[in-house]
Amino acid sequence: MKKVEQLYEGKAKKVYSTEDPNVVIVSYKDDATAFDGLKKGTITGKGAINNQMTNFLMQQLEKAGVPTHFVQELSERETAVKKVSIVPLEVIVRNISAGHFASNYGVKEGIVFDEPTIEFSYKNDDLHDPLINSYHAVALKLATWDEIALIKKYAFQVNDFLKKTLLECGVTLVDFKLEFGKTADGTIVLADEISPDTCRFWDAKTGEKLDKDRFRRDLGNVEGAYQEMARRLMGK
Repeated sequence: MKKVEQLYEGKAKKVYSTEDPNVVIVSYKDDATAFDGLKKGTITGKGAINNQMTNFLMQQLEKAGVPTHFVQELSERETAVKKVSIVPLEVIVRNISAGHFASNYGVKEGIVFDEPTIEFSYKNDDLHDPLINSYHAVALKLATWDEIALIKKYAFQVNDFLKKTLLECGVTLVDFKLEFGKTADGTIVLADEISPDTCRFWDAKTGEKLDKDRFRRDLGNVEGAYQEMARRLMGK
């Protein structure tokens, strides 16, 4: 499968068309951004790790009953995926208080919730991805009630799978962001990525952060954290 034309370049990925109108190629970059793009940098090797980790997890999620956009890994940085129209909702599942949840609601990090929470952000860079609820999403025609119900179902399935899988690697799943897309026939599938860029991973024993928070908060050893997650999860 070959790249034909670059369709899009985002903060972390480039997307190319192929000879198949229903398939695109995603190429992962080492560029890193935080705080709405105010902080920029490079995390050497993260593109390859994020690509391979996403593909590894999506293939397992497919077997667990969550449809994804994954088609084929082409190289350590490039993957063929189904062409989708992204549902403009960032879907955030939280098991433990951290990040924006802690700062927005004035609570400390590390509070373990009795059950996972879910929230939506309107995926809109100009508006800085504001938090919205299901009623807003339907009013803005971002998704239908049926689509939102399906997205919630899949998001909690992903959470159950990831929590169990990561705990076996000595990692606590704190929270994560998902994106979903619609294929040409309207089917909702999991898209984007599942990686240290989009999840908070804490070492189950020490609480050490093994994710992009090391970059956001200048904690150092960012590359090492990504490599450690790849080693624990995939043996790489």
